[in-house]
Formats: sequence, structure tokens, C-alpha cells
Amino acid sequence: MSPRNQSVEGPLQEASNRSLNATETQGAWDPGTLQALQISLAVVLSIITLATVLSNAFVLTTIFLTRKLRTPANYLIGSLAVTDLLVSVLVMPISIAYTTTRTWSFGQVLCDIWLSSDITCCTASILHLCVIALDRYWAITDALEYSKRRTAGHAAAMIAVVWAISVCISIPPLFWRQAKARDEMSDCLVNTSQISYTIYSTCGAFYIPSVLLIILYGRIYVAARKRILNPPSLYGKRFTTAQLITGSARSSLCSLSPGLHGAHAHLAGSALFFNHVQVQLADSALERKRLSAARERKATQTLGVILGAFIVCWLPFFVASLVLPICRDSCWMHPALFDFFTWLGYLNSLINPIIYTVFNEEFRRAFQKVVHLRKAS
Repeated sequence: MSPRNQSVEGPLQEASNRSLNATETQGAWDPGTLQALQISLAVVLSIITLATVLSNAFVLTTIFLTRKLRTPANYLIGSLAVTDLLVSVLVMPISIAYTTTRTWSFGQVLCDIWLSSDITCCTASILHLCVIALDRYWAITDALEYSKRRTAGHAAAMIAVVWAISVCISIPPLFWRQAKARDEMSDCLVNTSQISYTIYSTCGAFYIPSVLLIILYGRIYVAARKRILNPPSLYGKRFTTAQLITGSARSSLCSLSPGLHGAHAHLAGSALFFNHVQVQLADSALERKRLSAARERKATQTLGVILGAFIVCWLPFFVASLVLPICRDSCWMHPALFDFFTWLGYLNSLINPIIYTVFNEEFRRAFQKVVHLRKAS
């Protein structure tokens, strides 16, 4: 969301005064120094934008080329990549020019399009994090029942809800802007004298999703920890003399003979069962505790990275977006600082494809295959 589109400047007169102050501040710089700073800033922001485009495009390419990744859960990640790609294509390039020059020179129509794209895409990106968390929560707490509903159609419905909410948040400012359509404009901003809209938009786009994410990931962590500390027993039996040392959800360090399942279908009894299972016995109790602790740490780190990156990127922007219009003359923030908060939020669109793929083993393997394929070609 742009530095001037979400409840920052207050009434238009106040916005004009602050824009004038920003211009006077720029005038205090030597022209050559100011131009060098603007070019340097534009280069840095362009690199961030290009990296965001490439990273999200690479995620989409990997999903498209890898059949194994075409699952409902990964469709949500792919939709998040599409949304972040739209942020990098529709919003960030224009924001580079607006941030460096601090003057809007693209006209009213493009201003409306940019503001709508900014609010809609950034909100949709945030809400995608919620539906991904919700999908993971259902998958880990109600695996059997949710596996029946976890289809491509179900994922499409969740994505449609995300975009519907995002559009509902972005539409109202368009009606207020039309009343000023004939005025000369040096700024592209939303008239935030409507405090009710400020509260509605910030809560809908950030505060409510943040609370939902914290609750969902908290419950996911608790559920995952219970499953780690109390793993399900194999074939309904709990091993007390030796523990199966499981390496992952799909593999085990215990090896099963090829005829195990056929023999178990005809013969019952723990003696025959144990004859077909090779169990590593060395310090099994300590080994289980070590593996459980390692998995807990990995789960905590993953959830911490997801929540931490989201909050660090967007919290400063939305705190300023909510507080500044409410306290009005009692509060002031330098435009450059708010520009930094805005681009920190945009940076989340670059971090998202890294978090949701690097921490996924299947995506890492698919990335390696795609990279090797490109090198070979």
C-alpha cells in the first residue's frame, strides 16, 4: 500500500501542507546531491522490485512444470505468488517514481487505478497468508475429514473469498476521489477524513488477519508438538521395549521386509511382527527425545519466521496508518520514514515466496530440478 493511500495524511489541506514541507526539505539539499540520492534510491527500489518479480515468477514456473506440486495446498501458495507478482508489476514500479520525486504526475485515472491495485493486491497478499494458515490448521487437526474436502475447488473458493474481501476494502475510496476529479493534483492519496473507513480498512487488511494468524499458528504448533511427543503407534500397537526412530512423515529409519504387509494380513501376533521389523535399539529413549526436541525447534523456527516476517514488514505501516489520522495535529511523521514503512510492507511480497518454498522440501527439490534443467538447456 502506497505511502499516501492509507490513512496517513489526513484531510487534503493537511496533505498539501506536508507535501510543501517535504518539498522545502528537499530544497535544502544541493541539487547534485539530491539527484544522486534520488537515483540511488530508485536503483535500490528497482532491484527489490525486480527480485520480487523473479522470485514469484519462479515459484509459479516451478508449480507449473512439476506435476507433483499441483496439489490444493500448493495452489494456495501459487495464488499467493500471483498476488505478490501483481504487487511487483502493478504497484511497485509506479511507487518508485512517486517515492523518489514526491510528486504525482500521472493524472487522475492512473491514480485511481494505482490506488485500487495497491490496496486490493496488498490486502489480498495478507489474506492469502490467513487461508494458507487455515488450510494447514485443518490439515493437521482434522486430517481425515479435511482430506476429503481438500480439493482444487475448495482452494479456488478460498481464493475467491480473499479477493472479494480485498475488493470490498479497496472500493470505497474511489467514490470519494471522483468528487475531486477536476482538481489539479500533485499527490495521489485517499481522503482519510473518513475515520470510519480508516478503522475498517486497517482492521480488515491487517489487524484481524494478524490475530487470526497468531491464533492459527499457535494451535498448529500445539497440535504438532502433541503429535511429536505422542507419535501414533504402528498398526495400533505401542512399542515399549524399543522405539521406532522416524526420520520424516513419509520415511522411517526402521526397514520393513518386502513381505511384511502380506504376512501381517494373514498372521497376527507381536512375535511375528517384530521378526519383520529392524529396530535400532541404541539409546532409543534418549534418541527419541533428541529427535522430538529437534523437530520442536524446527517447527518453532518455521512458525517464528512466518509470523515474524509478516509482522515486521507490515506492523509499522499499519500502526502509522491508524494512529496518524486519529491523533491528527498531535502526531507527525516525516514522509521519508513513512515511505520506508511502505516499502517494508512491499518487501513482504519478496519474502513470501522464500518462506513458503525454501522451508518446503518438495519445493526445494523441484527448484533444483528446474535450475538443473535450465543449465542443461
